[in-house]
Amino acid sequence: MSLHIVCPHCHATNRVPTDRLDASPQCGACHQTLFTAQPIELAESNFNRHIANNNISILVDFWAPWCGPCRMMAPAFAKAAATLEPAMRLVKVNTEEEQGLAARYNIRSIPTLVLFNGGREIARQSGAMSEHDLVRWAQTANK
Repeated sequence: MSLHIVCPHCHATNRVPTDRLDASPQCGACHQTLFTAQPIELAESNFNRHIANNNISILVDFWAPWCGPCRMMAPAFAKAAATLEPAMRLVKVNTEEEQGLAARYNIRSIPTLVLFNGGREIARQSGAMSEHDLVRWAQTANK
C-alpha cells in the first residue's frame, strides 16, 4: 500500500509505500526529504494542496507573532513534530499574514490547533499546550 505525501519543500505530491515511511523517503521532484521532524510554514497558496493531497493527518497551529502563548507553545509544537512524524505532519499558519485562512477556518482565538484528515477538519483545540499534552491530544483525536 502507498500513501500520497506532499513535499514540505516544493509541494509536489509523492506516492510513498507505507513500509518506507520510516526510511527517510525523498521527494521525486526536488529530492529533499519528505519528513523534516519540524513544523512547516504554509500560506494560502499551498495550504489546500497539503490538506487535500496528504494521506496522513495534518495538524495546523494557527498563531500570530504578537501572541505570548503562541510564542511559548512554539518549542513544544516543534518537538511534537519530531514525535508525531511520519504519522502526522505539523504545520504553522501565521494568522497576521494569512487572514483569509484564519477567516475561512473561523479562528477566533490563538493559538488554535486544527487537525485535518482526508481533507476535513476532525478536531480543534484552542489554547497553549505542553509538548506532552499536545502529542496526547493529537494522537487521541486522530484515532
